[in-house]
Amino acid sequence: MELKLFLGKSGLQVSRMGIGAMVWGQPKGMARWTPAQLSYGPSHGRQEEEQALEVSRAAGVNLIDTAAMYSRGASEQRVGELVRGKDFMVATKFPPGIFSRTGDFQQALEASLARLGRNSIDLYQHHFPSNRVSIPQLMEFMADAVEAGKVRAVGVSNYSAEQMRTAYAILSKRGIPLASNQVQYSLLHRRPEVDGVLEACRELGVTLIAYQPLASGALTGKYGAGTRPTGFFRRFMRDFQGKGTEALAPVVALLRKVGDRYGKSPAQVALRWLIENESVLPIPGAKNGKQAAENAGALTFSLTPAEIGELNEATITWRV
Repeated sequence: MELKLFLGKSGLQVSRMGIGAMVWGQPKGMARWTPAQLSYGPSHGRQEEEQALEVSRAAGVNLIDTAAMYSRGASEQRVGELVRGKDFMVATKFPPGIFSRTGDFQQALEASLARLGRNSIDLYQHHFPSNRVSIPQLMEFMADAVEAGKVRAVGVSNYSAEQMRTAYAILSKRGIPLASNQVQYSLLHRRPEVDGVLEACRELGVTLIAYQPLASGALTGKYGAGTRPTGFFRRFMRDFQGKGTEALAPVVALLRKVGDRYGKSPAQVALRWLIENESVLPIPGAKNGKQAAENAGALTFSLTPAEIGELNEATITWRV
């Protein structure tokens, strides 16, 4: 079973799944803070995060994703502390719209390097496109950083297909591939299949990094008639044209049915559905060793074409 893939055409080989570290490193007084001021569950700490890293590492996972804006920089710092001396690749993202000069970009890059405690970043990504800086100008900054040895691979995040193509074209002129585009993608958010992003990734040889691959917990089976979502998930559900927890029931039932054939959970089947697509790399969050072990179970089995088709058909209405 193939457990590695190349990150686009960058030459960097990574595991078929990564770790999302969005809520790592949160200070005690910010235990429930996120950039959007939304709840992501109870507090955790360094020990639990270290366990998550070690469990993931033992399962062959070698990529961790963070961002400058996660926990106001504390996530980058914690990731840097925990991966130091270990064979891990680090992906991070810089804020979307503060760069109108080369110096602004360089300052942000140096700040991330300092928090991570590294001389270079394996995958550096623009977090969101912004009208405050042109994509061509920004990709020139990124290419300069690659040539200076500060960045190994260039990625983007939340880019449309057209924006991806623009970034790809500018980088190509400098002989640098666009390695990835990080977007929301799961069985309950299949928009990349219809907005051209997945097709563009396949055409250009760019890896689609899927964030929220478990749809904020919806695909774990923990929500149902007796358990209503709160915080972020309640807001997440409102994005789907009035669909509620009742719409989840047949999807989770099918995930459970498929999983029972392999001794796997609904969440592991949902992650495996993404992994079966050779262009896609999911990065589920893991705050402790238990969650990391659950995620890693998706790497130990395969789905049949018939099962993939059945899951596709059951979630076709979520392609919005």
